[in-house]
Order: sequence, then C-alpha cells, then structure tokens
Amino acid sequence: MSLITKTFYLLLLILFSGNEINAQECNGALGDPVINNDFGRGSALNGNPTPQYTNYPYMLGTPNDGWYTIVKNTFGMHPGNWHQITNHTPNDGTGYMMVVNSDDNPKVFYENKVSGLCAGTTYQFSAWIINLLTYSGKKPNVTFTIETSNGSIYTYHTGDINEGGPTDWKEYKMLFTTTNDDDITIKMMNNGPGGNGNDIALDDITFKPCGPKISPIINNKVSSIVDLCEGVSSIVSLSANISNGYATPAYQWQRKLNGVWQDIPNENLLATTINFPKNSTIGVYYYRLLIAEQQNINSTNCRVASNDFIINILAKPTPVATLSGTTCTGSNITLNVNGNTSDTFKWTGPNGYASDLQNPVITNLGPNQSGNYEVTVTTIAGCTRTSTVLLTVLPKIIATTNFPTGVATICDNSSIPLVASGGTSYRWEPIEGLSSSSIANPIATPTKTTTYTVFVTNGGCTTTTSILINVTKSAKADAGADQKALAGESVNLEGKASGDNITYLWSPPDYLDDATKLNPVATPPKDMVYTLSVVQSDCGTSTDNVYVKIYPKVEIKNTFTPNGDGKNDTWNITALEAFPTHKIKVVNRNGQTVFNNKGSYLPWDGKFNQKDVPVGSYYYTIYLNNDFKTLSGWVFVMR
Repeated sequence: MSLITKTFYLLLLILFSGNEINAQECNGALGDPVINNDFGRGSALNGNPTPQYTNYPYMLGTPNDGWYTIVKNTFGMHPGNWHQITNHTPNDGTGYMMVVNSDDNPKVFYENKVSGLCAGTTYQFSAWIINLLTYSGKKPNVTFTIETSNGSIYTYHTGDINEGGPTDWKEYKMLFTTTNDDDITIKMMNNGPGGNGNDIALDDITFKPCGPKISPIINNKVSSIVDLCEGVSSIVSLSANISNGYATPAYQWQRKLNGVWQDIPNENLLATTINFPKNSTIGVYYYRLLIAEQQNINSTNCRVASNDFIINILAKPTPVATLSGTTCTGSNITLNVNGNTSDTFKWTGPNGYASDLQNPVITNLGPNQSGNYEVTVTTIAGCTRTSTVLLTVLPKIIATTNFPTGVATICDNSSIPLVASGGTSYRWEPIEGLSSSSIANPIATPTKTTTYTVFVTNGGCTTTTSILINVTKSAKADAGADQKALAGESVNLEGKASGDNITYLWSPPDYLDDATKLNPVATPPKDMVYTLSVVQSDCGTSTDNVYVKIYPKVEIKNTFTPNGDGKNDTWNITALEAFPTHKIKVVNRNGQTVFNNKGSYLPWDGKFNQKDVPVGSYYYTIYLNNDFKTLSGWVFVMR
C-alpha cells in the first residue's frame, strides 16, 4: 500500500468517525425497496458489466486482483481456494451476483445514487456478502457509506468477515434517517488489501424505508390470515396495532391484483372492511396497510407496509361416505369419509348412532343397524357439507352339507356327491377330483384322502365349511407266479396283498403250512391250484390264483447189467417221460460220449455204436427243463 493511499484511507476514517453507525436493523415495518439490486438474471453464465455501480474493471471469467465479474456461480474459479457457490437470491437459479477480487489498495467497489427520499424518514440499507476463501487468509472488512447532498457522511463497518462454508452468506444492515429531502450516494469499500485473500461475492442489495411496527388484526383478532367459505357472504374487518414512530401518520389500504399492489380508493383509515359476496371466486386474496407521515403517504420511497393480510376463500368440502369391510351379521364395518386432518366430522345413523371420528368402526353388526349413515364434514373455515351411505346388514350364513359330521369314506376309484346349502353361490377347494368347483353339488372322485372346503356366499358375506373324504384303498390280491416242483419237494407261494384294513386267506389249505400267511410253504403231492383271497370289509374282495405243477420224482439207478438175461438189461429212468424237453448225456472216463437222448425218452442199453461198452463206470448229466437244476452222477455197467 502506497503512502498516499494510506494517508487517504486514514483521512476517510477520521471523516467517517463523526457519523459512524453501529450495526442496526429495522425492528418495525419495511416499505417497498427504493433499491433492489440482485444483478439481474439470464441464460448465460456471465451477466453484463455494471459500470453504473463500480469503477472496478470487468472481467469475463475468473477476475484477477482489482477486477470483478457478474456471474451465476463460481464453479471452476480458483478451485480449492474459493468456495464454489451460486448466487444468493432465493429460488433463482438463473440469477447473477457480483464477485469481487479485491484490489491491493482499499477502494470503493460498489456505488449507487438514490433520489426522491423524504425528510425525517428512516431507511434500512442491507447487502448479502460471503467470504469466498476456503482457507484462513486476508479477511474482507467492508465499510458501508451514505453520503448526502449536503455533505454529511454516515458509515457502518462490517468488521472482519470470517471464512465459512459455501452457503455462509450473511446479511449486513445499517439504518439511516434523512434530515432533508436530499439525494444520497451509497458506497461500499473493502478496507483490507487484496492478494492472498480479501475476495467476496455480493448480492441482493436493498434500500427500504423503515417505520413503526405493524401488527395485523382481522375481525378483531391479532392475526394476518383468515379462512372463509365459498358460497357464503362475508364481511372481513381489517385493522392493525401501530407502534409509535410517526407524528401525524397517514394510511392507505392496498390489494394485490395480478401480482401488483394497487391502492383501494378512499380507504385511508386505520381500519377497513372488505365485502365478499356469495359468488366470490375460490382463492387467496392479499391486502396490506401502508403507513407514512401525512405529507409522505403518496411517496413510494417514504412509506412502509404491513405484512400481508391473507384471506382464503376455501371450497366447501366434498365428502364421499363409503363402507369398508363386510356387512355381514356379526362382522365389523368401517364408515369412511375423505377429508383433512383439520376438518371435523359428525356421523349419525340408526338407533341413535353418533361418532365424531373420521372413520369409525361398527363392531358385531346386527340386522337392526341397517340404514342410512350420514356424515357432516366441517372445515377449519366453517364450510360444511354432508354425505350419506346406506348400510344393509346381510343375514348370517349357516352353511351345511350332506355330511353333518363333516366326514365320509369311499373306496378308491369311487365317486361321491357333495352337497352344500345356505347361500346363493358356492366355491369348492381344492378343485382336484371335482366335477365342478363352482356349483353346490359337485361329484367328488378323489384319488387320496382329501378335505374339501366350500365357500358359501349370499351376495356379500361368505362362510366356509368342510368335508373330509377318507379314500379307502380297495383290496387287491396277487398270488404270484406259477410254481413247479418235483414230487416230495416244497415251494414258497409268493403272495402279495394291498389295501386298507384287509385280511387274506389261501384256499384250499391242503398241503400248506399256514393258509393265513401271504407266503406259505406248499408241499402238494400233485398239481394244485391255490387261490389267494384278500378281503376289505367296505370295498369288496379280490382273488388271484397260482398253479403249482408237480413233476414225478426222478430216481436214477447207479448200476445196470446189460447181459441179455432179461433182468436189469437197461438203464431206465421212467420219470423222464414227464419232461418232454429233457436231455441225457453219458460219457466214459475219457470224456467220450457213449449215449445221448433228448425229447422222446429211450433208455440206454449199455451199447455204443451197436457194441457193448466195457464194464466200468460212466458219467451222466440229465437236463430236465429250465425249472430244475441239471442232474449229474455216475452209473456202473456190469456184465
């Protein structure tokens, strides 16, 4: 900082100190802004230069020390060193702000001239400022200055504006009271040097008249809002409590039309009345009271305004009463109506029924509770309307079936009729095995034990009852495969039986070790047919036969004497005549075949190739058929 600059800065501080203003803000009502500078809005990232407000040079993009820009956000500007912020104006994504990269020498960065002010009127000057630094550097310190045309200078110092977060905008305010109808100049100067800090963003600069506190009164109650009902003529009384502040106050009532405040002709008293005819449009109506010294009431720069008086004309409620649940005798039903939590409800019905609940429940319905139920809905504004719903309590269903005990038994592969009564429509579950699931009397042919449930309905109420169909498996006999045995041998009969609760018996019992067993041992001396009978008391009897073929016992002599004396001259096995597929083979000790016979039986005469075989032992194999093992042994030939 140069010596000249330092000297100039010290002189300014000395000059300002005589009219230095501590931080203040208006505790009463504010008027419409004389200045409302939010730097505009647009579609481009950068706004136009504003030379009317600053002598700083304008830079399109990131400003250098001693430069400024008008921009929507600081995205990409000195990332890591500057907060990446957006403009302050609430709900304005297209708005701009002023970004100042302070000069190395303190100087004015914003200036605005104001005219048309009224003498003896207090004004509030304010601006939103944020320290852009993300680190602890040189801190901005801004002086607000108001210079009057008569040479008076008033100042307010923000003090150091500390670093914060990217949303830490802060509003700084000062109050100023005019002495004459002077023009003024508003200035802002950053007292700290630039370089390595002292960088700010500025937005939403306002200058408004400040007056006494105004407390709205509607219909003799301290309130700023009242609700009216459509279709009703209403008269609303508007007034206010005014604190001290004006010597000779004057008043003007306004209403907002199409977003613009307009004076209401001849409404210049502290209180007024507003008439709303029956056909007033549903919506929100805004009024306000302007106050100023008598001589200033017509100057927009010198009067203050109350907060809005808000009059809501609300639509009448549109209740629709409905029922939820079943309207059956003994059940519960809920009376429903639409509405808001601020509404009140009044239900009335048969037998003196009454409830203040929005959705009351009627329990354990009875026939005497049938009838119309009416609900009156009243809004917070006193608007009312009614709706009615008819409740018809249906008689209790008594469902019955053709099986009073709920149980029936059938044999498998059998059918049984199911019959239900007590309603107007029927539905059976499960559907498997039924001729139809939607009639009162289907035919059931279940393949296994099944419980059928019928849903009996009388138009609105449903009850159920069930029938258990026990499926008994019928008797089935299997006597097994036919058997074959040699006389004197035993066989096991391979009987099988199935079914529920069965008994079984073989007949005849002859030659069986136990005719009540499924697998008895049979030792018949002759061919026999055995019958297995399986009995199920409810589902009949099943029988099956098994044939036991008895072949003669095969007795083989181990010696014969083919010497022609007529005695024992052949090796004779007479039982082989019963085996038409038999095969006999005899070999000598060298393995040479000396006798073969198959099919038609022929005894061996002790010869081979028409010659007597030598005396000695010979070895045989005898195949009877596939049911018996091949027999083997030796036979001795003697002479």
